[in-house]
Amino acid sequence: MRKDEQDILLESLSAIFGTCFLLTLALLLLWFIFYFVGGDWGYRITSNWFDVSRHDYDLMSYFGITFVKICNILFFLFPYLSIRLLLRKKEMNR
Repeated sequence: MRKDEQDILLESLSAIFGTCFLLTLALLLLWFIFYFVGGDWGYRITSNWFDVSRHDYDLMSYFGITFVKICNILFFLFPYLSIRLLLRKKEMNR
């Protein structure tokens, strides 16, 4: 693979990771709004499907939001930042 092809690939991967990070942030924002604005409504829907207490519903929501946030940072933000830093370093060395 030539250097220009490698740069194009890294730029594409960087764009993909950045987009995935932003889409996951949008999902987290939607989940946050759904949980805090429609908390009782969401609990009633969930308790119709599953036998879950309000405390368990709250724990699942908090842990779910935290898990998705950590995964988003770990799998999308860190690779995006590392690729961008690598590309910046390559540009400075030219």
